[in-house]
Amino acid sequence: MPFVTVQIAQGHSVELKRKLVQSLTDTLVSTLGTKPEWVTIHIDEFDRENWAVGGQLHSDKHHGRQTEKSVN
Repeated sequence: MPFVTVQIAQGHSVELKRKLVQSLTDTLVSTLGTKPEWVTIHIDEFDRENWAVGGQLHSDKHHGRQTEKSVN
């Protein structure tokens, strides 16, 4: 019974999150041979002001940027 936590910045659309969890579920089912109904995925979203790289808050590095670019 896989339990996966995905940490992403806030701002992704619900549709993009649907694609993400379906893709992760499909991969786990294919790789582990588990059933889709046994796969649990938790999306943990965080504010950019709570994320820093190289001593600089992400919100400061990308001032004015509201959301992540969608990858289709």
